[in-house]
Amino acid sequence: MNKVEQSELKKNELYTELHRPQFHFTAKENWLNDPNGLVYCNGVWHLFFQHNPEAPVWGNMTWGHAISQDLMHWQQLEHALHPDEMGTMFSGSAVVDHHNSAGFGPGALLAFYTAAGSEADPVKPFTQCLAYSLDNGEQWTKLPANPVVDWIEGDNRDPKVIWHEAGGRWIMALYLADDRYALLASSDALQWEVIQTLVLDNDTECPDLFPLPDESGAERWVFWGASGRYLVGGFDGKTFVPETAVQVCEQGHNGYAAQTWSNAPDGRCVQIAWMAGGLYPEMPFNQQMSIPMELKLKGSGAEVKLTRQPVVELAALRERAITAINQTIAVGTPFIPATQAKLFDLSFTVSRQTSKALYLMLRGQILEINWLTEQLKLVYGRPHKLGRAQESVTLPRSTSDAGSLTFRIVVDVTSFEIFINEGEVSASFCYLPDGYVDPVIFYGSGDVQILDHFELFELKSVFI
Repeated sequence: MNKVEQSELKKNELYTELHRPQFHFTAKENWLNDPNGLVYCNGVWHLFFQHNPEAPVWGNMTWGHAISQDLMHWQQLEHALHPDEMGTMFSGSAVVDHHNSAGFGPGALLAFYTAAGSEADPVKPFTQCLAYSLDNGEQWTKLPANPVVDWIEGDNRDPKVIWHEAGGRWIMALYLADDRYALLASSDALQWEVIQTLVLDNDTECPDLFPLPDESGAERWVFWGASGRYLVGGFDGKTFVPETAVQVCEQGHNGYAAQTWSNAPDGRCVQIAWMAGGLYPEMPFNQQMSIPMELKLKGSGAEVKLTRQPVVELAALRERAITAINQTIAVGTPFIPATQAKLFDLSFTVSRQTSKALYLMLRGQILEINWLTEQLKLVYGRPHKLGRAQESVTLPRSTSDAGSLTFRIVVDVTSFEIFINEGEVSASFCYLPDGYVDPVIFYGSGDVQILDHFELFELKSVFI
């Protein structure tokens, strides 16, 4: 076989590999981690990401780049930002400069990133830098006068920049060290000053700051950290004031470094995360992103909480449906839906009743919903290497008279994501399939349990 034939064979096999996710974003090849520079511009969703162009392990951090018109089908482009004399390209964010505040022209894209020292000078501190694009993100130019923010302390990094409309200026959330963060402000995106420092207990890295209306219609602000912990509060463009205790949104083993898109249309707040620590043995790629999720606030006042659900665009991948009403599950009488699909989106409603536990086997992986401990866990799950994994998922208290909970689980080749009570609790898990006969099996422990409503949609690959 000559080189041309080998190249064509490799191209035809791309995205059909054994452990390749079929509707979650992965790089064509090599290592991937944090999502970066998420911005919507002229009908296109831009996803930049930490990428090692040279190997399937972490290192040589470069900004990869992919685009989509529907958040499901992604086209990977040439790399956007490469390492330079100031260091490798660590995480950051991107915005549309509608007001021409930086002077590059109305509608210019601005990308903020951490320059992470350099190999030639390993003690060179981390600084925050700016690049801009005048062609909707196709080509990027680094600011000659970089950095725009000098070193402050520690490995300060991961600038998340937003436009604060009422204040008429840019706000940057920046990780400092330990569980401490800073807010900075700028009128031109070039000169920045620290306006506040704050603490997000037991979290580090990758801050995010975004507004959302609560159920009363009041504007609230969410301050978010890499492990999925967050505060809801008020922000006047000068000071963020927490109005809730720290809450946990991501309760799975593998969700990390989630970020929201800037400039999203129709008031949407859309987030994507790195599913950290998945295993993809002998694959040309390593690691994957989560499904894009839409964020909303449930409740109001001090009781408000963040919810996440898969974006509505996922429904376009649905094919054959399987439904059941009042399905009985008893010891020795499992419920096995008639499907052999590897990709599916399933939902069910179940009451706590008096049973000990409900078990759900998904492609050989066992999920235990333990009614006694009020927890859900992946029985054979593998926590990601960052060491911040949740050991189990806390079930929400039911607010219905029947004491029922609703579950939605989205299953891909190497991941599943769980959303309970319309996203009041959410959790991300990576897995490798084990041996199985049927991809979905429900079985119980203790008394009879009833699925009030069950619905499964087989999903098609985005590569078809």
